[in-house]
Amino acid sequence: MEDLWCVAGAIFQLWMVVVVFFIMLPAMFGLSLGVTGVYIQILVKILEWATIRIQKGRQEQPSVLVPLHTGIIERARGSMEEQMGQLRCPQPPAAGEFCLSDAMYFCKKGLESIVDDQVTQRFSSEELASWNLLTRTNQNFYYISLRLTIIWGLGVFVRYCILFPLRITLAIIGLSWLVIGTTLVGFLPESSAKKWLSELVHLTCYRICARGLSATIHYHKKENRPQKGGICVANHTTPIDVVILANDGCYAMVGQIHGGLMGVLQRSMVRSCPHVWFERSEMKDRHTVTSRLRDHVAAKTKLPILIFPEGTCVNNTSVMMFKKGSFEIGGTIYPVAIKYDPRFGDAFWNSSKYNMVSYLLRMMTSWAIVVNVWYLPPMTIQDGEDAAQFANRVKSAIAHQGGLLDLAWDGGLKRGKVKDSFKEEQQKMYSNIIVGQNGIGPPETCSQTKEDQ
Repeated sequence: MEDLWCVAGAIFQLWMVVVVFFIMLPAMFGLSLGVTGVYIQILVKILEWATIRIQKGRQEQPSVLVPLHTGIIERARGSMEEQMGQLRCPQPPAAGEFCLSDAMYFCKKGLESIVDDQVTQRFSSEELASWNLLTRTNQNFYYISLRLTIIWGLGVFVRYCILFPLRITLAIIGLSWLVIGTTLVGFLPESSAKKWLSELVHLTCYRICARGLSATIHYHKKENRPQKGGICVANHTTPIDVVILANDGCYAMVGQIHGGLMGVLQRSMVRSCPHVWFERSEMKDRHTVTSRLRDHVAAKTKLPILIFPEGTCVNNTSVMMFKKGSFEIGGTIYPVAIKYDPRFGDAFWNSSKYNMVSYLLRMMTSWAIVVNVWYLPPMTIQDGEDAAQFANRVKSAIAHQGGLLDLAWDGGLKRGKVKDSFKEEQQKMYSNIIVGQNGIGPPETCSQTKEDQ
């Protein structure tokens, strides 16, 4: 029995030496021994081989279903006016008259939305082009060969028996250090030394937590990093977005006060850094929120505010409507585009399906997190531009840089109903087509097209 305890003690000592000296200390100083890079390269080779093997298996087994990547709806392109013009071609009505075939356009759009709308699919996991050897993504792929099954079994062993305990250890160390470090720094008097220590504690703890997820982060255009007194806005896929961005700089967080473990972290962090936390009752008071954020931005010595204007997590394929409140504060906006590589794990947090603990366990048992971060040039509101237009311009820039779809839909539709303003907008568009107001005439008919030709 004593020999068993000696062996267990030796294993524990070896484990802590590896964690502290080969992972944690290099992470604290922003260094890397290159192990994660080699690990990612090996993963890429294995996944490429698996993709080729799956493709050969499909050819050998024609009965195996092939997953659809483009959806089941072939949507017509063009504006409402153009699509209605095609339906009206056989017998075009006179200008300003209603055509019964117009109803078919709205029926078609309604059925498309029921079967496969553009909002619901943004809150489900991104469809993969090929299986990444994770059980949770094996919905459309089946048994192909013995070698592929053996590789999958080895992957399960590596992820759950080696990587998972290692990541849990690093996460516990990082979070504990964050709570203890920020609490101790909070007792110091306000000074430049306190600010420096606070930023150091935050930076080192977030880097340890990132190593606990085997995160490989590629930062682009670092010269555009957010500066003090500014507002950093980014697309939102997962709560880990905060860890990803905080690895390269410190930010003042904005959010609602929580209880439990999250509440402990919030209370300890705010002691050393001017984070902006709101009570639930204050979050409903738009004026109070805007006032507190404006006061923070006015102090040019404070850290840049980090805000996710979508207000919810989207599945790494799109950018949804930005809430205009973040753009009414004033000051300089620093857009940031974040794009995760889905081959190594699904970073999207479906909060309606998984709680925070379940989600973190899924991330810690994935292969890795590989993400690209682009810092875009700072932007300010232009003359004659309101907050909503400014928000859309920033959103479009982020979507273009990250290779994401630019959607006008509100992420709040995830749990709420469509706003009346969206319905009224469609009604106005149709009424303009019928009446011909604002310079919009009736749809071009087929006979007019032929005469023009």
